This record gives sequence, C-alpha cells and structure tokens, in this order.
Amino acid sequence: MTPYPNLLSPLDLGFTTLRNRVLMGSMHTGLEDRASRFPQLAEYYAERARGGVGLIVTGGFAPNRTGWLLPLASKLSTPAEAKNHRQLTDAVHAEGGKIALQILHAGRYAYHPLSVSASSRKAPINPFRPRALTSYGVHRTIRAFADCAALARDAGYDGVEIMGSEGYLINQFLAERTNRRTDAWGGSAEKRRRFAVEIVRRTREKVGPDFIIVYRLSMLDLVEGGQSWDDVVALAREVEAAGATIINTGIGWHEARVPTIVTSVPRGAFTWVTAKLKPHVSVPVVTSNRINLPHVAEQALADGDADLVSMARPLLADPDWIRKAETGRADEINTCIACNQACLDHAFGRKPVSCMVNPRAGHETTLQLLPTRRTKNIAVVGAGPAGLATATALAERGHSVELFEADDEIGGQFGIAQRIPGKEEFAETIRYYARRLEVTGVKLHLGTRVTATDLTGFDEVVLATGVTPRVPELPGIDHPKVLSYVDVVRRGKPVGNRVAVIGAGGIGVDVSEFLTHTSSPALDRDAWMAEWGVTDPAVAPGGLATPRPEPSPRQVYLLQRKKSPIGAGLGKTSGWVHRAALRAKGVERINGVAYERIDDAGLHVTVDGKPRLLEVDTVVVCAGQESVRDLAGALGRTPVHVIGGADEARELDAKRAIDQGTRLAAVL
Repeated sequence: MTPYPNLLSPLDLGFTTLRNRVLMGSMHTGLEDRASRFPQLAEYYAERARGGVGLIVTGGFAPNRTGWLLPLASKLSTPAEAKNHRQLTDAVHAEGGKIALQILHAGRYAYHPLSVSASSRKAPINPFRPRALTSYGVHRTIRAFADCAALARDAGYDGVEIMGSEGYLINQFLAERTNRRTDAWGGSAEKRRRFAVEIVRRTREKVGPDFIIVYRLSMLDLVEGGQSWDDVVALAREVEAAGATIINTGIGWHEARVPTIVTSVPRGAFTWVTAKLKPHVSVPVVTSNRINLPHVAEQALADGDADLVSMARPLLADPDWIRKAETGRADEINTCIACNQACLDHAFGRKPVSCMVNPRAGHETTLQLLPTRRTKNIAVVGAGPAGLATATALAERGHSVELFEADDEIGGQFGIAQRIPGKEEFAETIRYYARRLEVTGVKLHLGTRVTATDLTGFDEVVLATGVTPRVPELPGIDHPKVLSYVDVVRRGKPVGNRVAVIGAGGIGVDVSEFLTHTSSPALDRDAWMAEWGVTDPAVAPGGLATPRPEPSPRQVYLLQRKKSPIGAGLGKTSGWVHRAALRAKGVERINGVAYERIDDAGLHVTVDGKPRLLEVDTVVVCAGQESVRDLAGALGRTPVHVIGGADEARELDAKRAIDQGTRLAAVL
C-alpha cells in the first residue's frame, strides 16, 4: 500500500514501459556544453536514475549551429558527438532508468549572430536580431531535427523531447507575435503550426515506431500575440497524429512578464490547463511547473489532470525524491523551494547549475559525503541554514555532532523568510532539516547560548552564529516609531499605515512585500492568477488578461543610498518579479537617498540635493547586518571554522552558507 498509487504506477507506452509517472523535466546544467564534462553529467543523471525517475529528459541540445543557445554550446549533429553521449545513456541504463534527449533550437533566443527565426523580429531579452529562415532553410531545419533524433537513437537514448514551447524556435513559428510570414509556413494558424507538425512527422519517420517522442507544447504563451486555445488544441491533435508518444506541458515564453516557476507561484498552478487539453488527445499528457511534493503530484494525477508529472528542480534538490516517496519517507524529501538562486540564475549567468538546498547537485563527482575514517566530536553553534547543513552532513559521514541554538527553534533567517508572502516554501527547508537532525542523530540543544567554556572537550567547533541587524548612525534612530525587520516580520510588532523602509536589498524588498499584503496569493491560485493577469486561453489568446492585484493596506516607501536602480542586485530570474510586485502595490521606490533624521514628523531625507519629509508612522530598518562571531577568538587551541553569515554578513546568502557548510563537512 502507498499513499501515492497513481504517481508510482507504471505507464505502458506499448513498445516500452515507464516505471512510474515522474518525468524529470529538462534543465540545462552547463555540463552539456563540453564533452569533457560528460563524466560529471553522466553521474548527475545516474544519481537521479538510481533515485527512481521514470524518464529523464536531458538539457537542451541544438540540432545545428544556428540553434545554439550560446556560441559552441550543446549540439548533437554528428556521429562523433553521438558517440560521446553513450556515457550518459549507459550510466542511466545501468541504474534501470530511461533517458530522452531534448532537441532545442533557440531561434531568436540564441545569443549569437547566427540566430534565425520565423521572421526577423528581435526578442526583447536578446540584443541579436535573427535572420528569417528561407523556405529552403525551413526544410533544412526540419531535417536537422529529424537527423538529431536519429543520432540520439544511435547514442542509446530511449527517446527525444522536441522543444516546442517557452518561446524557442518552434514556438516562434506558432505565434503570430513572431511569425509574420505569408508563405507556406505562415499567414494562418494552420500554416504556422505546419513547422511543428512536420518536425514530429519527419522525426517519427526517421526513428521508427518504437522510440519515445515527447512534444513540449506551449499551452499558455502568456505573451501578447500568443496562440488561441483552438490553435493549441489543433496543434496537439496534429502532433499526436504525426507520431508524438507523449505531450508535455509548456508554460510561458522566457520574455513573458508573468512568473511561472518562482517561489511565489502556487504549487500546481498550471495543472488546470493540462487538464483542459487532456480530453482532446489520446496520448499521455504531462503537467508541469511548481510540483515539488509527492502529495501535490498525486493529487494532480488522481484528479485526472494529467497522466504524468514533470519535475526538474525538485530532482536537483533531492535525487532520491521518488525512492523516498516509495518507501514511506516523504518527510525526508529535501524540497525544492523554487528560489532559482543556484539553478536558473546560474544558467542565465553562464555558470554550472546546482541547487541552493543541495549543493551536491551538478557536483556529484567532486562533492561527496563519504564515511569518515576517524570519528570526531564536533560542536556546531547556530541552527540557521549554514549550521543545519554542516551538522547534518557531518553526522551523515559518521561524526558525533551536537548543535547549539540560542533561539527556541531552528531555521535562523529562514524562519523570517517563511513569513514573507510568497516565500512560505522556505518552511519546507526548515521541516527537512528538522527531520534530518533526527535521522542522522544530531544532538540538538535549543534555547542554549553557549560560552567558550561550554565548548571545551570538542575536537572541532563550527561557528554558524549568523548575523544581527545593523543599526545605522542616524539622529532619531531610537525614536519609538523605528523598528527592525526582525521586530516587524518575526515578532509581529504593529506597523502604521504609512511606512518607510530604510535599505532596499533583499530584506528590504521582502519587508516591503510583507507590508503590502494582507494575505499570500501563493496560497490561493485564483488570487494569484488575478494578481498577475493569467486567464483561460479560451477567453484570451495566450492566457493573458489584465492584472488585478489587491490594493496595498499601506503606503510604503522603499529607500536606498545607492543611485543604482532598486532591486538591481536581486536574482536574475526572480528580481523582476519582486520589482513588478512592488510596482503593482504602489510602493514608491527612492534611490540616491541621504538620511537626515527621524522625529515625530517622520523621516527627513535629501534626494537629488532637495530635502524631503516622508510623513510616516513607522520606519523599518533593513540597513544590512553584522556578523556574530564573538566566540571565534575565545576557544583557545580548539580548531574553529567560521561559516555562513558569521563569516560574511554582506547581503544574506543562504546559497553560499549551505554550500560552505556542506563542503566543510565533506573534509572534516
């Protein structure tokens, strides 16, 4: 018996069977771009295959040079390249898994001057203007897709996924927004979808009947000039007739101004659109985006929304996700919190992809938690992200670990983050570590502020004592209307109707979102859809409507000393979401501020050389942090390791803290 009977049931595709209903969605790791990194990539996939994934889909590989995402990026177009891929397929098959190669042609998203598209229309997120493919070029590109699939079969893949969504080349042919052709490949919906259908048809002819073809279909474009629902249904039917084995759900173009995968998007936010398509086709359909826990996946399948679920980042966070669900250990899953900090932000920053909550992701061959040869008694001080990661990794290796926390609960700064509307997922990481402490046998001491004397007798001490809010030198900083962000978010101190937030880093932005919401749209799918203007694509093409955010209960001013744009330092794939949310709530963002004083009248500042009084009831200080590391010099000869915020307080960075703690644990 299992609480996930639908999720864990096999799927018979006729010529082959998937062992469960989990498809590991495609995510480009950066390891695909050089054959020299294939051994690392092979172990990355092998670890997920060992974890029980039904079908793994690789990061995208271009079928030719014009389809490169970047110059000299991943491509499969020659037998020599196919030979290298045997490392990947053999590794997955050795673990009983199945793997499909994603064929992705970037189209106008290609970041190089060779880019091509349906029409010569530049993407707003790319400086390169593409050439419009000639009719001959269209036929040659179709042939390149089919040839790539045949090479994938030669390389041992069980199938391919044809990337037809997210605004890449095939999507560019499908939408009137980017296809202004008047020949056989444009001018009407029927002609616009001919390119996609021909790719599937020619691919099926090339690979034969016993090879998986997944077609990634954009069901919600979320851009102006996107496809109508009738277009989506017609495309799905024609793609099925052309030979697709499975239809996967794609949501949103990369240039869309609607978030689709960040933390503030509700779990399972788009299962309804997959359910809307499912009755129109007879092949299995996959639902996608923000499915991170077994009960969420099971509910989507039990409700009949889809036949499979696609997860990419959740399997970065925990490669054993499925095995844990199978063996009654769902409470041990290291949950993806959709922060994007080490995955998508790295991908778009051209760095190797990893995971904030699992720094081993993408580093399986170099970051290993092997059993220790010599057991040590180790004290870890501070149960924030850095301390929790260190303590549990040390105990996993076999050390005897005691964890001391001055507060009466674990979590540190994550305990504050989980209270921010749209960041409720951070509670999952605290839940994971609470269970991990139990499983690994770490001895936890809560409400314990240790001294150097308390730490005598340990072989090693790890200080993960975190930070304390910085108090700026400002006349009136001790005024009753002044609160710290900890006072407001964690301690729940009352805040007035007009608020100035001093400091516009990540914490200042979070506090501003906290102050402008009465509830969290991330917990209510309908409220979230209204806030961001997402609707039924049968009502509006592309599923794009006018946003209707709830008005803010307060007037909030967000200020910073720097003259750079507010929020410029936030993550590449999530920062724009926060900035848009603040605009929608009417937050006045002021940069280049000189703070003068705080008094009964409010906050006095100078902006562009002119004095200004903000007549506020409350001033919330988010002016940075200072490291807490008093114990570092008091422990005599005991080896001391300072990590996390205690090591570096500049802009709290949980990604660095967890990575630093895990890497320290791997070598102690």
